[in-house]
Amino acid sequence: MANKQEVTLGDGCPVATGAQSTTRPTDAESTAKADAREFLRSTSCDMGLGFGHNLNLTASSSRVIPKGGMLYGEYLHVDRLLSCQEPVTRSTSNEVHDEHLFIITHQAYELWFKQILCEIDSVRQIMNRVVSDVDETNMLVITSRLNRVVLILKLLVDQVTILETMTPLDFMEFRNFLSPASGFQSVQFRLIENKLGVKNELRTNYGKLHYLKIFEDPKVIDLIKQAEEEPSLCDLLQQWLERTPGLEKHEFDFWEKYKTVVQQLLEQIKVDADNEPEEQQKAVLMDEWKRKTELFDSIFDVNKHNALMARGDRRFTHKALQGALMVSLYKDEPRFNQPFHILMLLMDIDSLITKWRYNHVEMVLRMIGAHQFGTGGSSGYHYLRSTLSDRYKVFVDLFNLSTFLIPRHYIPPLTPHMKRRLCVMEDIGEDVNNLDINC
Repeated sequence: MANKQEVTLGDGCPVATGAQSTTRPTDAESTAKADAREFLRSTSCDMGLGFGHNLNLTASSSRVIPKGGMLYGEYLHVDRLLSCQEPVTRSTSNEVHDEHLFIITHQAYELWFKQILCEIDSVRQIMNRVVSDVDETNMLVITSRLNRVVLILKLLVDQVTILETMTPLDFMEFRNFLSPASGFQSVQFRLIENKLGVKNELRTNYGKLHYLKIFEDPKVIDLIKQAEEEPSLCDLLQQWLERTPGLEKHEFDFWEKYKTVVQQLLEQIKVDADNEPEEQQKAVLMDEWKRKTELFDSIFDVNKHNALMARGDRRFTHKALQGALMVSLYKDEPRFNQPFHILMLLMDIDSLITKWRYNHVEMVLRMIGAHQFGTGGSSGYHYLRSTLSDRYKVFVDLFNLSTFLIPRHYIPPLTPHMKRRLCVMEDIGEDVNNLDINC
């Protein structure tokens, strides 16, 4: 077999070739090779190296670093990053191997938490502008960044399995060195909770203490308090949903139309129950009618809804709930496509945080059992298990919307005016009655 050769095309770009063919190339082959040479000259020599065509990328060539340029390790501060792993057992005569994995895993969590905060802050900033200026041109940016948070959280959920390769006996070798450190002391995770919208009054106390009492650094406490006082993503979402097109009484008046349809559905269940000859089935239908009547009454009666909010069972204002329901029912309308996707992503975020908590709970149970205290002084497994409840779900009302959906053929039809309005993103300087848009 002939040895491979290196040929240099035009501007000094080397190309590895196989054994030379003794067959004369056809015109088509010659043209193809000429095109290839031109492509290599215009792209391959430049990829990642600027736009100079006279670079010779042979093994012996050296690359001149541009003035002010940085190498990979300098740009990422790799030396500093890799020097941050200091196992406490290293100072003893018997360093525990798995402590290094434990440190790496938690440091990786903190780095991803930082990125999540970056995305949440940017979304909150955009949402604040949307609420203040009625500017919905950045909906795609919001969905993109929320989707990024979703993908990061999926990664964090899976990352727990790596830590689970450590056995309980391995963990026991260095666990006593960790006290009083605890994952509860993660400032960034507390900030994520607050900026999403976890309510302080719904939190489980850490032992008998308010969660802020765990932190001693005044700067950290001020940072967390600031996150509590600023509008959360949940707050901004509600303000945005409250001005959903179609809720206005003088326009489409969605809520009254929805109530009318629901009452018709409930009345039909009652009629079917009254006409049912078989007593057992009749009782089932009557029970369904009573249950659904009571359920829908909880959203139609503002006082009952507000009582559920005060109890912590609901988070959204009455009008925000109406907006979310309208977006969900009319999600196929162009103007509601992106808003519906945003609602879905927020539910994904809530679900994935719950999954991450659950995986953490199960790992703690596996490592230390149910009856040992945490290294930070909490009740350990029992405290962590309490965070799995709906009290920690920020967007629980979005999950419960499915309870109040109605069949497609019962959804109130849009008026021609409303149909036109939902065909466009914004009504800027235009009378939507004069728009000629076919959706």
